[in-house]
Amino acid sequence: MDTIIFDVDDTLYDQALSFKNTFKKMFQESFSDEELDQLYLASRKHSDALFDKSEAGEISILDMQVHRITAACEEFGIPINYQKAVDFQEAYVAEQKKITLFDEVEELLEALYQENKQLAVLTNGEEKHQSMKIQQLGLARWIPEEHMFISGAIGHAKPKQEAFHIIEEKLQLNKKKTVYIGDSFDNDIVGAKQVGWHAIWMNHRNRNMPESPFKPDKIVYNAKELLDEFRAIGV
Repeated sequence: MDTIIFDVDDTLYDQALSFKNTFKKMFQESFSDEELDQLYLASRKHSDALFDKSEAGEISILDMQVHRITAACEEFGIPINYQKAVDFQEAYVAEQKKITLFDEVEELLEALYQENKQLAVLTNGEEKHQSMKIQQLGLARWIPEEHMFISGAIGHAKPKQEAFHIIEEKLQLNKKKTVYIGDSFDNDIVGAKQVGWHAIWMNHRNRNMPESPFKPDKIVYNAKELLDEFRAIGV
């Protein structure tokens, strides 16, 4: 592969860790790791359901953020009011300012960089917020700024083909030698495969394969497997 393009959230780092740390700080009750995992997945589900409306400006980003934690808590019978949901979001952002790459992802990025591979990022979200995460993860060590593509900045979000076509044009990609790596089947795998790229599903949440005409070229279940996959082809 000549070009390797990465999703950010829950692909390069463990997004659930920030969520779990925030939840432990904001709620007095004691929750198991498994319960916190389920709460996190529920919040992601509700976030994804409103993402398009948020991108289109039909609802504010804050309303989407408040809804996802409120709806997740309601699913599990956990009381939460509007102000606590706002406070949760503020604490969550503070936790996200501490995120770090998976160790094996850092090793992979360095190896790909040393091999002179073309590297890029394509992530959904608001430009300022995603830029903060990119900076915190130190991705500029390996990926030039002009290769950082954020849906809020380019005007199109995954899985829309336009988001992928913009990168194809900007980076002059060879589809057959381009691979996209992401954790979301619908956004990342469907998005990449529908435009003819290779795709690796970073399925470290052990999600079931959805019914879809599109299939990943490879499934890995943790960052070590992802690194091993590239090591096996000589990176």
